[in-house]
Amino acid sequence: MASVSLPAFAKINMDLRVLGTRADGYHDLRTIFQSLALFDKVTVTTRRGAIAITCDDVDVPTDRRNLVWKAASMLHRVSTGKTSEPSGITIDLRKRIPSQAGLGGGSADAAVTLIALNKLWKLNFDLTTLSRLGARIGADVPFFLVGGTALGLGRGDDIYPLTDLPTTHVVILRPGFGVSSADAYTWFDEERRGRRAPAPRLTPPDWPAWAATLRNDLELPVIKHHPAIGRIRQSLVDAGAAVAAMSGSGSAVFGLFERADAARRTARDLARPGWMAVHTRTLSRREFARRLAAPP
Repeated sequence: MASVSLPAFAKINMDLRVLGTRADGYHDLRTIFQSLALFDKVTVTTRRGAIAITCDDVDVPTDRRNLVWKAASMLHRVSTGKTSEPSGITIDLRKRIPSQAGLGGGSADAAVTLIALNKLWKLNFDLTTLSRLGARIGADVPFFLVGGTALGLGRGDDIYPLTDLPTTHVVILRPGFGVSSADAYTWFDEERRGRRAPAPRLTPPDWPAWAATLRNDLELPVIKHHPAIGRIRQSLVDAGAAVAAMSGSGSAVFGLFERADAARRTARDLARPGWMAVHTRTLSRREFARRLAAPP
């Protein structure tokens, strides 16, 4: 048996602007992705028999609904020309990134599955090809092949690497409920008229000037339906976060801290039963690539 084990890193959306609705029903976005050191572990192993997915989180589907299954199926079809399901592999997921949190766990797992199978099946597809295939699985997937700090356009799948932000400590708080992307965008569409842009944010002094304009257009519509998210954001600000915001379509909220001890203390103090409360940090594109090349 051959096996490849890789980390699938989480992300936050430092900025998310919804620019309009596309003809295909999706939304045109302009977003700034940022990799985090928080990761799932994806292990792909060759074996006899049909494709199988195992996972330590009982709430994660292990059938065709999982983006990992879709990634394996797509790569199999493209590389063989066959429409049958792939066989001879098992994919094990060790989850630390919760679902419906806006942290990209499912997309990250799918991206890493593409990388692992590209190695195991000796396909030698380049990054451009994998990104094109990944975009057909999910809009976030291409980013998880690049990492670091990056601009996403279109559906968020057109990726342009940016100069990495300085290493920053991050507190992630995810309450005991999730928010589906479909709901978040529906609520945004219902309330898009007449909304005022939020005031500029304070950011660490060594960050670029554009950081002061960061915002998430989905945040206020989601908070109207889930006020707890707004309270979590305020609690992070009160604890000293330089920036606090909902990530993606929620429900996770992140706070950025310059000092590790302050971030650790905040994660501990704001933890609640049934919540995810984690201290992590940002990840540069170079470290992202290095850690994918050297599995944990």
